[in-house]
Amino acid sequence: QVQLVESGGGLVQAGDSLRLSCAASGRIFSTYYMGWFRQAPGKEREFVAAIRWSGDVANATDSVKGRFTISRDNAKNTVYLHMNSLKPEDTAVYYCAAKSPGSGYATQPTSYDYWGQGTQVTVSS
Repeated sequence: QVQLVESGGGLVQAGDSLRLSCAASGRIFSTYYMGWFRQAPGKEREFVAAIRWSGDVANATDSVKGRFTISRDNAKNTVYLHMNSLKPEDTAVYYCAAKSPGSGYATQPTSYDYWGQGTQVTVSS
């Protein structure tokens, strides 16, 4: 059993910044991939970025590259998503997810094994 708890969402204005946190606990392994996804109403769940507890691999999708940065603090068992220059189109529920390493890096939501409850990010114009 793995528990993932997101926090840090809220209502902000365009151009503002937010830092989302994902606290992991339970039967988590250092080789797992950790991912951030987002889902707007009526839209498919979209990959944002991924990182591993072990190693330095980190990726971000093109729509947020240069504005969003994923990072980790292994001592705190926490993964972060730093979001800068927020735009209204970034409005979504943001989810933290964990994936076992067997199939390698993936961007598809179905490849991830555990999910947090999500945190709402709303960006006004």
